[in-house]
Amino acid sequence: MVNSLAGLPHLRKQGTATQLIVEDKPFLVIAGELGNSSSSSLEYMRPVWPKLVALNLNTVLIPVYWELIEPTEGKFDFTLVDGLIQDARKHNLHLVPLWFASWKNSMSCYAPAWVKTNQKRFPRSQDREGKGMEILSPFSKENLETDARAFGAFMRHLREVDASNQTVIMVQVENEIGMIPDSRDRSVIANELYNQSVPAELMSYLQQHKEQLIPEFRSVWAANSFKTKGTWEEIFGKGPGTDEIFMAWHFSRYANRIAEAGKAEYPLPMFVNAALIRPGYQPGQYPSAGPLPHLIDVWRAGGSKIDFLSPDIYFQNFAEWVTRYDRSGNPLFIPEAMPGPIDAVNGLYVIAQHNAIGYSPFSIDSLDEETTKALSQSYDLLRQLSPLILEHQGKGEMAGVLPEGPEQRQPQQLTLGDYTLHVAFERQTNPSSNALSGGLVIAVAPNEFLFAGTGLTITFDAATPGDPLVGILSVDEGQFENGQWVAGRRLNGDQTNQGRHLRLPPGRFGIQRIKLYRYA
Repeated sequence: MVNSLAGLPHLRKQGTATQLIVEDKPFLVIAGELGNSSSSSLEYMRPVWPKLVALNLNTVLIPVYWELIEPTEGKFDFTLVDGLIQDARKHNLHLVPLWFASWKNSMSCYAPAWVKTNQKRFPRSQDREGKGMEILSPFSKENLETDARAFGAFMRHLREVDASNQTVIMVQVENEIGMIPDSRDRSVIANELYNQSVPAELMSYLQQHKEQLIPEFRSVWAANSFKTKGTWEEIFGKGPGTDEIFMAWHFSRYANRIAEAGKAEYPLPMFVNAALIRPGYQPGQYPSAGPLPHLIDVWRAGGSKIDFLSPDIYFQNFAEWVTRYDRSGNPLFIPEAMPGPIDAVNGLYVIAQHNAIGYSPFSIDSLDEETTKALSQSYDLLRQLSPLILEHQGKGEMAGVLPEGPEQRQPQQLTLGDYTLHVAFERQTNPSSNALSGGLVIAVAPNEFLFAGTGLTITFDAATPGDPLVGILSVDEGQFENGQWVAGRRLNGDQTNQGRHLRLPPGRFGIQRIKLYRYA
């Protein structure tokens, strides 16, 4: 039956970009993720839906809970899931369910009671003293297959109730998988596997992709002379780093089996997310062995059914983290970001600069007033610009601009087409206001650019042979209505510094379109 389902949401390449296709058209995921417990109650969600619409979202990342879906083994209750889907449809919103099951933020707190209370059948990971942890062991076939059966039932139900509507467009498998507070499981079976040879499947992948491996990982293998046979310590060295590689392989195999069971029922795009590393922390001090940047190769080797790996970004060096996930052909999607006004510019940046599938701040249902205002304005721009963004993704005709940090506002330079763009980041004059600055630029024609964002001043130089000087023909502010550009004010005089620059003032988000010419 699944093989006969045509036109399902899927991923498709366009140039260097990977796009999500929904109802046979590219779709930009303008999203937010609910708080962990919000979607456990339809009544709680009732006043939330209109707020999400007012934020200009088109998609909601929404937890679904194994403990509520299968409260008794083998008896599934999808009443809550069905209610969430129906309410999303009423508000013209898509959903990305987050499968909270074996692991959520490393822990197994969302496993059903009948799993939690039967540790003999469903074993836990153990620490160095042999004590159990609130983490289901990834080395237990019973743990794996029980979760896989539940996820398969969930995906089968989605197919039955939603295949024709496509309210659900992607699915996240588990949530922030990782080991903490130890660097690996110390159970008997884990120790036995750790002392055995590294699986041939992993070594084959590493050898086939040796020259394309992530540099951080390749250097670990290189330090041991690129050995191709041996135990984990013989190939990767002794220490917590090898513990992490070992666990990453087994976590990836586990998550892959869950995804495989789900796709056998309903093959939607699926991804796994990662809690990132704090500077100076060692494996076990953070949720280690998840799909972290230095472990992407291990996860790709073990997770062939997983479509992409995603970072949950709660650090200020946003641009650095997204760059570490936009490599090795990994499609970029941000399922969680620290809620705050900065989301309003981070989303514009990552979608344009890194061809991201979408962006999603966390706890979208409880934003403060300042964040709500900024994000709703930014998301309104993305809503208007979605057709244009999707048209230009992956073609080298678009860029994002973002300061390196809140206090680091050095000008930046980029080249698009025949022009070099010099970007200055402004602050608001009121020091108590949030100093947002950032946005995107699209080269819509040989001498024409569209800018969207806030707090930016851009000047232009020639980047190719010909007349050396660049002048401004026109600057218009405006908006898109039903995909068509509707010009507002013609900006000139003081608004362009007498034809010297384009300026998106701080304190509000806007779109401007500029036409250039060259002269001697």
